[in-house]
Amino acid sequence: MSVPANNSSEAALQRERSLAMILLFIVPALFTTNVIVARAVNDTVPPFALAYWRWMLAFLIFLPVVGPDLWRHRAAIAAEWRDLLVLGILGMGICGAFVYIGADTTSATNIGLIFGTAPIIIAGASTLLYGEPMGRAKAAGIFISLLGVLIVVFRGDIGALRSLTFVPGDMWIVTSALAWAAYSVMLRHRPGTLPNQTRFSATMLFGALALLPFYIAESARGIVPTLNVETIGAVLIVAIVPGLGAYLGYARIQRSLGAGSTGLILYLAPSYAALFGWLLLGETLEPYHFAGAALILPGIFLSTRRVKARAD
Repeated sequence: MSVPANNSSEAALQRERSLAMILLFIVPALFTTNVIVARAVNDTVPPFALAYWRWMLAFLIFLPVVGPDLWRHRAAIAAEWRDLLVLGILGMGICGAFVYIGADTTSATNIGLIFGTAPIIIAGASTLLYGEPMGRAKAAGIFISLLGVLIVVFRGDIGALRSLTFVPGDMWIVTSALAWAAYSVMLRHRPGTLPNQTRFSATMLFGALALLPFYIAESARGIVPTLNVETIGAVLIVAIVPGLGAYLGYARIQRSLGAGSTGLILYLAPSYAALFGWLLLGETLEPYHFAGAALILPGIFLSTRRVKARAD
């Protein structure tokens, strides 16, 4: 009697792994929709309004699912509120609003390539702050990827590098990538006691609350969203697709395939951003994009592969 049960368990495990393999190629697209929507509505939805409603709506949509857990763990949430607030400011505040501010003056391709370097920043910060080993491959990967970022930020123009002229949007995205790296390092080295889903939900709430004063100040200056079907749809999309959908899909992939395989998302996301920017926004792929990607993507691989191999 045990054989059919084992066969059933193995079949269920195989189905779960097959779904995770499919999601491996879908989740980067879900993350990328945030950049595409930001570029599409940058003239009609102000950055802090978009960031605030993205995370507040995501929290409210998810609340029926996680509400009982949030109430059950309310004492732990109260004890960890400082960490949750910092995570919210970094992951939902800076990584939310700054991307939308940068989207006003830079391309989706640049955003994807610059943000794609977050893994090497995480690797470097983990070494500097927490003593994680820095092998030759990791050091080489960080150096190569940083060269790629400089090519993208300065548009492959050596003259711009000498005079330090750049598009302001790229600097907002670089700051956002640094904040995401700090957010990720904090998640790894300050895990807390809350279950992952509960912690993420609480972080969404704290992030929305951190954005609220800036959203109010933005509105007080007369910078308000244009209310129509397009803008309301845009806010719903960023709340559901790159907010809830991408996170939940990422968690499912990691649970089924492990951290090493999930890391493939890091290599796919910049390419998706460039492809979607070209297809949906009419952005032009310039030679410096290809030159930057040719350094950034191998650099990410070199700087993360050994750590991820141990994680599995």
